[in-house]
Amino acid sequence: MYEKLWTLLPGPPALRVALAVLAAAAVVLLLMTVVFPAVETLLVPGDVAFG
Repeated sequence: MYEKLWTLLPGPPALRVALAVLAAAAVVLLLMTVVFPAVETLLVPGDVAFG
């Protein structure tokens, strides 16, 4: 699977590495700014498994 994704990236290996790092950073940023806050709004205050 990763081999197929790697072949989708254009350019020489150094550019592919840079694009892969940027894509990973973009996914993490999207999770931190959009997905996690959206999930947090769905939680009720008493809905915790600890504390």
